[in-house]
Amino acid sequence: MLTKLELQRFAKQARIDIVGVAAIERFDELPPEKHPRVIFPEVKSVIVIGRRITRGTLRGVEEGSNFQNYLLFGDDWLDNRSLAMATFMLSEFIEDNGWEAVPLQNLPPEVPPMGVKVRPNQPPPNVMLDFNDAAVRAGVGELGYCGVLLTPQYGPRQRIQLILTDAPLDPDPMLADPICKGNTECQGTCPLNAYQGETQQVIAGKKMTMAVIDYSICAACKNGAHPNRYHPSGKPDRLAAVCIRNCITCLEKSNRIGNRFKTPFRTRDAWVIKNDVDLYKI
Repeated sequence: MLTKLELQRFAKQARIDIVGVAAIERFDELPPEKHPRVIFPEVKSVIVIGRRITRGTLRGVEEGSNFQNYLLFGDDWLDNRSLAMATFMLSEFIEDNGWEAVPLQNLPPEVPPMGVKVRPNQPPPNVMLDFNDAAVRAGVGELGYCGVLLTPQYGPRQRIQLILTDAPLDPDPMLADPICKGNTECQGTCPLNAYQGETQQVIAGKKMTMAVIDYSICAACKNGAHPNRYHPSGKPDRLAAVCIRNCITCLEKSNRIGNRFKTPFRTRDAWVIKNDVDLYKI
């Protein structure tokens, strides 16, 4: 019998920073086209794993001097190499213990179907799960006001992937204490005014206040954001954008995340480009 403690021990050996488990019943409210059971009908547990984006990976973007380092160590290489290998290694470990494991890459849930139904009453391929939604259900974190996943350890600084398994693992409790203050002060941190009001998101009974964001504006942002590299329908990657770097600064100053440093993340005014020629400070 594979236990969650054994899973966690192996994950630690594989340098996985985040592990959360949700029983499949926590997904019952989802429609078939977004449900893990459509991909693996016998699934009992959904495992969310993650690796941190090191704070230093964001340093070049914060200073406005080097963007490529983040695109490699914070995005492409982190997601497609180190985290992908960790996901596969953990899947191998689960299968070595006699249970099936389906590793899943974090592809945009906005991607439309790209095939035809192979069975009646089944969604067409490819079914794309919402990984941030799964992370909330697995107790990994919450959706912050800024619209991205926040964890108690790293705030917004992580990449995540999923494993579906038929192993009946003990689920983690959903996060009870909020990480994000959930206030409208964040609206003023977007230089392009992409934050346009607020809404409430409810996942498995957990309520989170989030900004209404115009992602078409984010797609044109020159302040550290970049288009989704997997599909044009996906949300832009904002984890290095000035709004999320402001979030990191806020969470660190208020001691709301566990990964602590001897020096503050932001020691100079943040640079901001509002258009092609104008620079501002916030």
